[in-house]
Amino acid sequence: MMWVWFGIAVALFVVEIATADLVAVWFALSSMVLGIITGVASGLDLIWQILIFVILSAVLLVATRPFAKWLKRRAGNAETNLELVLNHKGIVVEEINNDLSEGAVKINGLVWSARSVNGEIIENGALVTVKEIHGNKAIVSKE
Repeated sequence: MMWVWFGIAVALFVVEIATADLVAVWFALSSMVLGIITGVASGLDLIWQILIFVILSAVLLVATRPFAKWLKRRAGNAETNLELVLNHKGIVVEEINNDLSEGAVKINGLVWSARSVNGEIIENGALVTVKEIHGNKAIVSKE
């Protein structure tokens, strides 16, 4: 029976990885612990195994879910590349000319391909503000 519980644990971990929504992790951990318990106490009845699984799952869920959700919310507030450059100022390092599909700006130490918002040519060394991001291009306006 030990391998059945380990199999259930692996399946539940796969579900958790696929959803990444903190749904199955407690049940997976309970199954894993129960696999260890049934390996040590091989004569444990199925009714007792199910009862231990339910109790252990409930305890893990109640004890750790609020903390895990708090950690997930906290990690979800990390800035992405978009937030790190949108509305930031940059310096043109290659003249921006939409007609020739040329131009680059340096923003926060990184060089981005750039185009101007209204199609104007922006000369090298000009100060610009990032208004939008389209793919890997910063859409900028002159200061």
